[in-house]
Amino acid sequence: MKKIGFLSFGHWTPSPQSQARSAGDVLLQSIDLAVAAEELGADGAYFRVHHFARQLASPFPLLAAVGARTSKIEIGTGVIDMRYENPLYMAEDAGAADLISQGRLQLGISRGSPEQVIDGWRYFGYEPGEGQSDADMGRRHAEVFLDVLKGQGFAKPNPRPMFPNPPGMLRLEPHSEGLRERIWWGAGSNATAVWAAQKGMNLQSSTLKDDETGEAFHVQQAKQIRAYREAWKEAGHEREPRVSVSRSIFALVDDRDRMYFGGGGKEDDSIGFIDEKTRAIFGRSYAAEPDVLIEQLREDEAIAEADTLLLTVPNQLGVEYNAHVIEAILKHVAPALGWR
Repeated sequence: MKKIGFLSFGHWTPSPQSQARSAGDVLLQSIDLAVAAEELGADGAYFRVHHFARQLASPFPLLAAVGARTSKIEIGTGVIDMRYENPLYMAEDAGAADLISQGRLQLGISRGSPEQVIDGWRYFGYEPGEGQSDADMGRRHAEVFLDVLKGQGFAKPNPRPMFPNPPGMLRLEPHSEGLRERIWWGAGSNATAVWAAQKGMNLQSSTLKDDETGEAFHVQQAKQIRAYREAWKEAGHEREPRVSVSRSIFALVDDRDRMYFGGGGKEDDSIGFIDEKTRAIFGRSYAAEPDVLIEQLREDEAIAEADTLLLTVPNQLGVEYNAHVIEAILKHVAPALGWR
C-alpha cells in the first residue's frame, strides 16, 4: 500500500486560458480540489509555498480552511521556506491549523529554493548571523520550530498577569499534541536528508535534487532515501519515518488528456544549475496510456522506496480536470502497481 496525494503549486495568471486568474481563484479552488480528492479516496492535499510570485504563499489560512471542509485527508505543504519564517509565530499558526483539522497536518519545511527576488527573506526582516549563510539561517529557524512544537514551557511568566497562569514556565498556545512527529524536511541533497533523519523529521524528496553521482534521477533519489533511512536507524528514533516523492504523472484515458499531454511528458531527466555552485538533476515526467504508464513506473526505484507519492497537478486547468487526473491514477494505475 502507498499513500497517494496531490501537490499543487497554486499558479494563477490573468489569462483567458487559465481557470485560475487570481489569488482568490487559486485559494478557493485549492479548497474545492482537496474536498474532491478526499471524495475520490486520495490520501493527501499538499500545497507549495512561494513568495513574491503569482502562486500560493501564506499556507496556514488555506490549511485551516481545508481542514474545516474535510474530515479524513492529510493536509500538508511541500515546502515552507524556513528562511522567511518566525518559528514561534509559525508554531502557533501550525498548532491552530492542526487542531482545526483534528491532527491531519503534515508540514513540509525546508531551507527553500531560489526565489523570485534577490534575498527575499531580507524583506521579511531576517538576516543570517555572522559567518552564516541563508541556508544556515533556514535550518536554525527549523530547529527552533521543532523545539517549541514539543510543548515544553520556556517563557518566564509575568508575576502580575492579566489572566491566571498554570504553574511553571509557559509554552506557546495553542499546542497540538503529536504535530512534532508530522514535520517533514524537503531535502535536495543526500547530506540534508541525513540531517533530517538525525533531527527526527520525515523526508520529502521532489523532482529536483543535487546531481551527486551522474546517475539517473530516480536512482540517485532512491539512494538518498536509503541513506536517510540508515541515518534514522542510527539515530535511534522509536517511530518509523515516512518518505514522500513527487512526480508529474498523467494517465491518458480520454480526449482531454491526449490534448493536454498526448505529446508525451518530459521523458528524460535534465541537468541545470539552481545557483552558481549547485548542479542539479531534474526528474522526468510521465504521460502515457495506463498500461504503458504502469510499466514505466515499475522501473522508478525512488517511487518504490517511498511510502507516499505526491502527484503534481496542473492547477490552472481547473478543479474538475485535476480531480479527473487524480482519479485516473487511483483507478487505472495504482491497483496494478500494488499501491491500492
